[in-house]
Amino acid sequence: MNKQKKVLVGMSGGVDSTISALLLKKDGYEVEGLYMKLHSKPGYHEIHLARAQKAADFVGMKLNVLDLQDIFNEKVFQPFIDTYSQGKTPNPCALCNRNLKFGEMVKFAESINADYLATGHYIKTDGKHFYRAEDDTKDQSYFLFYVKKDILSKLIFPLGSRHKSDIKKFAASIEGLESFASQGESSEICFVETTYTDLLKDYVNVDNSGEVLDKDGNIVGEHKGYMHYTVGKRKGFTVKGAQEPHFVLSIDAENNQITVGKKEELECNSLTIENLNMFNDSNEFETSVKLRYRTIAVPCHVKIEKGKAVITLKESVYGVAIGQAAVFYDNDKLIGGGWICAV
Repeated sequence: MNKQKKVLVGMSGGVDSTISALLLKKDGYEVEGLYMKLHSKPGYHEIHLARAQKAADFVGMKLNVLDLQDIFNEKVFQPFIDTYSQGKTPNPCALCNRNLKFGEMVKFAESINADYLATGHYIKTDGKHFYRAEDDTKDQSYFLFYVKKDILSKLIFPLGSRHKSDIKKFAASIEGLESFASQGESSEICFVETTYTDLLKDYVNVDNSGEVLDKDGNIVGEHKGYMHYTVGKRKGFTVKGAQEPHFVLSIDAENNQITVGKKEELECNSLTIENLNMFNDSNEFETSVKLRYRTIAVPCHVKIEKGKAVITLKESVYGVAIGQAAVFYDNDKLIGGGWICAV
């Protein structure tokens, strides 16, 4: 039992955070909730805050509300806009986890003298490293690679060893929580209503047609605006006389051009990352790396020099995008990562 230990639980209004709070309460912790207002998507907070309050009332805990929209705009939303404007592919969830969910929320936990911070993320930690969740289909370790190492000892993840299907069944079996079990899954990027380009149109000129080039720099077609494309995309542009599919190889934001080619031209065997966040102290090591969330980690060699890491892949991958995260794993242990800056 941990009767003297106080835990701040991040509450989203979803089934995962609700069950996390309930499990911690049953384990004897003193629990207190926090709902964070991050983005300003119309109608979003009214719905989710009401659900979070219902969950807090059921658990029997106080629910605090923190308005972090200004910080979110500065640390997450504006970088999201800027990254697309630069012709790169952003990862806003990793920035949000570092700066808001495991940044501002940690500060709030300290302000109420909480011993720990807990969330409904599917991930494990031993206080020194993160590990993949038991439920591989829900594992969120990729998005938490950028969280600061010195706070790991303060984190609890009640769902790390559980499966999402079991969490839903558990909620459905509890009178008063049935509605949480039947809620739809939250979207991957919480502030995007439909598509990212629909959102970008409110802030930048997305529909600005330009030239499509081949790898030799020849003009071979036309596109509808470089921000409509990410590396690997194969539709939405014209290629004169093409007899087989072409894919976006690179994006030149300054000149509003995209370069396209055949699938084999997307092949990548090495890349460089910057702004590293490492949980080990080695400067050169063998490991495996995941280059997008929904991909399998591939074996690689890593050499770190002057704040950047050169990654040599032992298996070719396709469609590596500048701006995305490269995250290192030693089996299930997350050992760090960084942001792709060159391919």
